[in-house]
Amino acid sequence: MIQNNLFFTPNEVRDFGSVLTDVQEYISSKYSSLLIEGTKDDVKEQIKLYISKYLMDNRVTVDGMDNEQLIDRLYVEMAEFSFLTKYIFGTGIEEINVNAWNDIEIHKAGGETIKLDEHFDSPQHAINVVRRMLHVSGMVLDNAAPAVLGHLSKNIRIAVLKTPLVDEDVGVAASIRIVNPQNFTKADFVKAKTATDDMMDFLSECLRFGVSTCVAGATSSGKTTVAGWLLNTIPDHKRIFTIENGSRELALVRSRNGKVLNSVIHTLTRASENEMQNIDQDILLDFALRFNPEIICVGEMRGPEAYTAQEASRTGHTVLTTIHSNSCESTYRRMVTLCKRKYDISDETLLSLVTEAFPLVVFTKQLENHERKIMEIMECEILPDGSRKYRTIYRYKITENRIDQNRLIINGYHEKVSDISESLQKRLMENGMSSDALDKLIKGGGAKC
Repeated sequence: MIQNNLFFTPNEVRDFGSVLTDVQEYISSKYSSLLIEGTKDDVKEQIKLYISKYLMDNRVTVDGMDNEQLIDRLYVEMAEFSFLTKYIFGTGIEEINVNAWNDIEIHKAGGETIKLDEHFDSPQHAINVVRRMLHVSGMVLDNAAPAVLGHLSKNIRIAVLKTPLVDEDVGVAASIRIVNPQNFTKADFVKAKTATDDMMDFLSECLRFGVSTCVAGATSSGKTTVAGWLLNTIPDHKRIFTIENGSRELALVRSRNGKVLNSVIHTLTRASENEMQNIDQDILLDFALRFNPEIICVGEMRGPEAYTAQEASRTGHTVLTTIHSNSCESTYRRMVTLCKRKYDISDETLLSLVTEAFPLVVFTKQLENHERKIMEIMECEILPDGSRKYRTIYRYKITENRIDQNRLIINGYHEKVSDISESLQKRLMENGMSSDALDKLIKGGGAKC
């Protein structure tokens, strides 16, 4: 790749920006088809060869970079995503926030936030790079569409705002969420003190024996991680149908020696500029009911699909879903709000429907010290007269918040508060749970930990 320096005599030292502009024009005019397909390794090498040829023919050099470094930097700027590439496709990074062209921060999986020293060269440079990202998902960022949601791949989401929605000197504001499906074990949750062994067993057994469950919390609270673990505890013979909004966050297919062991259908929504061609979660839920699933997972309820999800649960399917809310009890009110986006039904009627549909709610939270906890597991019992009784089964109790050498220390423990209702016990028995398993479920978790 590097040219022989005996025969490579630079004409002049130029700044990187002007070289990039000239090389972009050269490559796009002569080899545009390569840029469009520029993901395969052989195409990448071809583009680099053409860049090298341009530099050689024009005797171009940039101060502070040898020839190989210059070729790599030009390629990354043209066919990839500038300095963001190594963070987007790196490890241990959950989110990249572009607050402005010169203000970028990354959020690591452990909760740490770091301001980068690196930044774009200008507001326009930031816009150009982000446009290239959106091009991957067929989205256009311009004055007619200054707010765009897109995907770089099945597990990377991007939300973008440009002028006039942000100031001109900002260039662009973007949030890039990198979701890496992870198969956590129960031991991982217990070791991190996210929950106790008994709590995880309780949730797993309830889902296994037909109790629809909603995992609630804010962004980055661990909702999807908990939901993914629960689905991975489902026996291989039970058929699972997952519905996710644009990007894959679940990885449930298990195989051995090339043979798939379990029964899983993963589906994704598809956005389209033509509204008639949109495939949303509501449409996929309708399809799910025709695939004879035993468990349906709606990756996140955020719209009218909430009504269809509760209907599916109340007609015999086991539904696992996640939702944004700030407590167990408020989760039901949030569901009501989403259901009303489909049908204008009274709040009281909808509340009756969603509490019947989802007897269990799990509330997750990322604490101020970045630890993730299951804060509460709550059952909503429907009494014979139709009234509701909210019953906390488990909760995390904070006993101390203090600062130690500029570090926030939060102490607390998980405790079992009450047993499940007789009606839920009866339901689990009717769905096949053995008497011994039910007895263990009721007695487990009495100690604080």
